[in-house]
Amino acid sequence: MSTHPFEAHSAPARADDIGVVPGLVWAFRIHDNGTAEALPVDKPIASHHDGWLWLHLNLADVGAAGWARAGHMPESAATVLTSHGAHQQIHADEGCIYGVFVDFVRGMDGCSEDFAHLHFVMTERLLVSGRHHPLNAAAAVREAIERGGRRLSSVAALLELIVEHVADTMDQLTDRLETEIDQIEDNLALNTHDVERPKLARARRTAVRLHRQLSGLRILFHRFEREGLEGLKPQLRFAAGRLAQRLDSLDHEILALRERARLMQEEVTRLTGEMTNRHLYVLSILTTLFLPPTLVTGIFGMNTKGLPFTDNDSAFLLAAALMVGSALAVYLLMRRVGVFKL
Repeated sequence: MSTHPFEAHSAPARADDIGVVPGLVWAFRIHDNGTAEALPVDKPIASHHDGWLWLHLNLADVGAAGWARAGHMPESAATVLTSHGAHQQIHADEGCIYGVFVDFVRGMDGCSEDFAHLHFVMTERLLVSGRHHPLNAAAAVREAIERGGRRLSSVAALLELIVEHVADTMDQLTDRLETEIDQIEDNLALNTHDVERPKLARARRTAVRLHRQLSGLRILFHRFEREGLEGLKPQLRFAAGRLAQRLDSLDHEILALRERARLMQEEVTRLTGEMTNRHLYVLSILTTLFLPPTLVTGIFGMNTKGLPFTDNDSAFLLAAALMVGSALAVYLLMRRVGVFKL
């Protein structure tokens, strides 16, 4: 094969017309038999070869954005590839597919729960992907290719594999979230809702974030399956319907977990309200019981003439007995009318 990956948008080129790509994180040449060859990122990349290429760019590098806009791909595709937007999208235009979809940030300790986005442009013989932060699915696919664990038949198969790894990560997070919610539910049955309240709020927030991103991704592939596959060359056709079905199943699980978390949060709110009401009830009882003794102490504390027991040596004991008696009388009265039962 001797055509440039974006032949419709550039003049016939020499073997090294791709050249050195600025901001290149990794590059692979996938041969026709499905085997992969890692390419040096600091050397010119030839466009005349068998098979096809995967170039992964660090879009935070200004040179990478400049390279993408230098006529190596359609203008609309270059704009999406180099954009900073987080809007998930897929477009088919002039013999290429380009777009943006969600992925997870890969940190020093592995995959995190933070979201970032993979930007890509795909032709029959080239997939250019880019990111502003290290991404988990793209790195996982790279590792699988380096181990020789996957043989890719076409460039579309590579895009499918990246999306499958995104779905795998979401599946793992869903399983972890389900386990956490099960534990919270068990602890709620043991009446430890005060301790579980922050965990439940965090679990519900995670479920909401997952659903928001997953919903956008599955709608994206459903729409592309309905409207975008027509007229595409066979090498560019990927299993959008199959990917959408898997994402639908995941979204259904996440929605169920979100609903469980919502119901448990309502249960925690109800239990907390009941406990508050019990505390207020006890406080009201104590306040009522102490009102008569307070009245007695208030009377004997008045600096006026004619107070009883002023000349009695046992006045303190009599006043104390009066206070206790008044509280006891109120208690018996409240018990009689059924305010509380012992």
